[in-house]
Amino acid sequence: MLATASQLVLRNIKDLRSKVLIVEPMADSLAAEILHVAPELTLSCYSTDAAVAACWLHPGVTLHTEVSPNFTTAFDTVVIFYPKSKEQLAFTLAQLKSVISSSTDVFVTGDNKGGIKSLSSHAQKLGLNANKLDNAKHCLWFSLHGDFQQLTATKALSFTINAAGETLTLYSLPGVFNHGKLDVGTALLLDNLPNITEGKVLDFACGCGVIGAVLKRKHPKIELFSSDISSLAVSATQMTLAANNLSAQVIAADGLPDNPKQFDCIISNPPFHTGIKTDYSIVETFIAQSAVRLSNNGSLTIVANSHLAYMELLQQSFKQVSIKAKANGFIIYRASQKN
Repeated sequence: MLATASQLVLRNIKDLRSKVLIVEPMADSLAAEILHVAPELTLSCYSTDAAVAACWLHPGVTLHTEVSPNFTTAFDTVVIFYPKSKEQLAFTLAQLKSVISSSTDVFVTGDNKGGIKSLSSHAQKLGLNANKLDNAKHCLWFSLHGDFQQLTATKALSFTINAAGETLTLYSLPGVFNHGKLDVGTALLLDNLPNITEGKVLDFACGCGVIGAVLKRKHPKIELFSSDISSLAVSATQMTLAANNLSAQVIAADGLPDNPKQFDCIISNPPFHTGIKTDYSIVETFIAQSAVRLSNNGSLTIVANSHLAYMELLQQSFKQVSIKAKANGFIIYRASQKN
C-alpha cells in the first residue's frame, strides 16, 4: 500500500519529466507504480534508509544510498519527500545541488502532520521559494525554486559529553536521532549498562554511536558491532568511533545485521516511530529477533518511554525480564533466557 505522500506523487505524475530523481521516499511500492504509469521516465532514487532502499532496489531504478552520492548526471525533475528533521532538508539539498540545473524542476511532498505546512518559511531561510501546487490526502505538493548553488554543505556536528564516567567526542549529522545532543533516555541507559567485559556486543539503532563508544571505552576487549537503518547514522557512528580511537564493525541494516549469527549482548534505545506515528511492530520485531540471536547466557538491555507497553512484548520472547531503572519518564529493561 502506498503512503499518502507517495499517492500525491502519482496524482501529480504529469509534473515529472525525463530524468527523475526521487529523494528520501517512503518504504512502499512507489517505484513500481511510477514505472507502470509513466514508463517513459528514467527513474533514480536517493535514500539513506536501508528499508526504503530495499523497496527501490528495482531493475528500472538507479539507486544511490551513500550519504554523499556521486551522481553522474543532472536531473530534469527532483522530487523530495519532506524529512521529519527540518535540518535534514538543507543537508539533503546541499548533497543534490550538483545535479540541479537552472532547468531542473524541484518538487517537495509530505504529510501535513510531518511539518510540511511550514515549508514556505523554511525555504525562505534557505534563500529559496516554495509554491503550493496541490493539497490532497492530508498531504501537500510544492514546487521549490531559487539558487540552489548558494546552499553550503552541512558539516557533521561535533560535541563532547560526560556520561557514565567517560568523556567522549560525538559526531552527528542532520537526520540522526537527537542530532547534536545526548537525549535523556540514552543518558539513563548509559548509567545502567550491563557489566559485560568480553564477547560480541551489538549497539542496535546506534544513531551517533554513543552507546557503543561508551561500552568500548569501558570494556576494550568486547567485539563491538554498531548497526542502524540510516546510512547517516552509520556515517556519524564511524566518525564518533574514529574521534575516540575506538574500533567496531558499523553496519547499515534494516533490523538486526545478518552477521554475526549470535551476540552475547544487545543494547539499544530502539525506535518506536514510523515517520510520525507510534509503531510497535518495529520494536516487536526487534525484540523477537534479539531473543533468537542472543547466546544462551546473553542479555538484551533497552531504554523506553515509560508510557510504552514494552514489558509485555519482552515477556513474550524472554524467560526473565527485569526493570533496572526508572527516571525522567524512561525505563531501563533487561531481558534474558536464564531461568
